[in-house]
Amino acid sequence: MINVLFAPSQDRLDIYAAPLQAAFAQADLNVDLRAAFPPEEVDYIIYAPNSELQDFTPYVRTKAVLNLWAGVESIVGNQTLTQPIARMVDHGLSRGMVEWVTGHVLRHHLGMDRHILGQDGEWRAYIPPLAQDRRVTILGLGELGLACGRALNDLGFPVTGWSRTAKHDDQITCLSGPDGLTQALSQADILVLLLPKTSATENIIDAKALAMMPQGAFIINPGRGPLIDDTALLAALDTGQIAHATLDVFRIEPLPKDHPYWAHPNVTVTPHIASETRPETAAQVIAENIRRAEAGDDLLYMVDRQAGY
Repeated sequence: MINVLFAPSQDRLDIYAAPLQAAFAQADLNVDLRAAFPPEEVDYIIYAPNSELQDFTPYVRTKAVLNLWAGVESIVGNQTLTQPIARMVDHGLSRGMVEWVTGHVLRHHLGMDRHILGQDGEWRAYIPPLAQDRRVTILGLGELGLACGRALNDLGFPVTGWSRTAKHDDQITCLSGPDGLTQALSQADILVLLLPKTSATENIIDAKALAMMPQGAFIINPGRGPLIDDTALLAALDTGQIAHATLDVFRIEPLPKDHPYWAHPNVTVTPHIASETRPETAAQVIAENIRRAEAGDDLLYMVDRQAGY
């Protein structure tokens, strides 16, 4: 019997229990899944960073912590967490992000707000450029960034991606390093932020970065709130250097009611909905990782603690 602790909460377990049990059965795993165990009896922990579990010291038998979220920045520095950590990469999470990003890129590319928000009797003819003439830059070429970049490329957008270390993709122009970042920003008619939050990426979009972008560019951030210097972005929006910012993530969530983003006419706030872990697809990833660990194989999507993701 494999003892698996579901750490997020009992109400989340009610949602995940059936998909997890089905995935365990499909993987031929004999699992006891509960929201509470004596710590010394736990083999695996299904985790979410907002869980009440923050001290991993008593979990001496635990072989791995399997995160339900793609982001791990809030737990990777936990000094009591010495067990291997795997982040969540699954089809449902990726497809949700692709659909949200694609939708908002097309919204800004086509100028849809002009008509959706402008029903005032004025006949405004606006002919957008073709996708081939609108350059999209994606900062962050992990699983989500690559998936979004390929989808946008399929629609005809020239896509440039930037990552900390060099990568290659047949559909996306891949840049890296400081010079690559300057080049990526300078051709970003639409900028999509999908970087993890680390000490190196916090405030990566500051006043200097915003000034590098083409005047009237658009910013879409479904990645992490601290990637953006909020004061600098608001200033760039006020001058027209940035035409519009669609923001799904923030330093403080929920976004405080008195935050300037709510009232700014060129900001769209969405409540951290760009992508969500789907129980059915996430359960398959968790079951596969437990199967691999039990067989002595490497886990999928292992977290590099030094890199922070």
